Amino acid sequence: MGFSSSTRGGHALDLHSAETSPLPVTGVVEHYLAGHVVPAHQHRRGHLIYASSGVLLVQAASGRWLVPPTTAVWLRPGVVHQLTAATAMTAYGMLIDEAWAQQLPETDCVVHVTPLLRELIDALARVSHDAPLALRSQLLGQLFMEELKTVASLPFYLPWPEEGPMRQLCEGLMQEREYAQTASQWASRLAMTPKTLHRHFLKSTGMTFGQWRQTMRLMKSMPWLLQGLPITQVALESGYESHSAYCVAFKKHFDCSPSQFLTKLEPVKAPMKAN
Repeated sequence: MGFSSSTRGGHALDLHSAETSPLPVTGVVEHYLAGHVVPAHQHRRGHLIYASSGVLLVQAASGRWLVPPTTAVWLRPGVVHQLTAATAMTAYGMLIDEAWAQQLPETDCVVHVTPLLRELIDALARVSHDAPLALRSQLLGQLFMEELKTVASLPFYLPWPEEGPMRQLCEGLMQEREYAQTASQWASRLAMTPKTLHRHFLKSTGMTFGQWRQTMRLMKSMPWLLQGLPITQVALESGYESHSAYCVAFKKHFDCSPSQFLTKLEPVKAPMKAN
């Protein structure tokens, strides 16, 4: 989180009380317009970022995540990150005491948000950070942690090279639309052989060139899919040649078709009440 919406000045949020609260888990909520960018910042506490509506792009040195409403991004304490509202959205930021954060994943990742976790996030965001310790607040935090420890991580992660030609390549791939260059063409642009490109790309991302591009295209398709565009249009916008090619790739990655994925979102599409 870190900064308010542009409708409220876009200024840095005062999270001192949330970061120093005696409560081990605190929460804040903000509403952002489509395209709003929260500049790079970090938190002393562990950070769980959840969009109850809309789609959020989270960028850090360790990766990029495009997050629809059924998921949240977990970031370890101190991780510098930037947020971009891919659509108009409501975002919740949960700040977790460093000692408690040690119980959570050692790597930044995307996790599934169950209905129970969703309600706990909303309830904790309503608790005053400066209020005297109350049993209810403590129990909410404890239950939040127990639920968070049980949820599954999801394949919404897009590894991102820290620097050099492979980072330049990934940035170029993100900008591609109608015409997609081959790995050999990219190798020529970067003044290296295709074999060298593939070796460096795998070392930098942990994925092959083809796997990374496929994952990136699927992640880029999410905002259009959630906006209700026809699946054929989503497929073409995302760089696929046909409806069927997109659906095959989607099902292979997410273990369900695009329409089934949207159906799974229905229980969480009802807006959560915000402060």
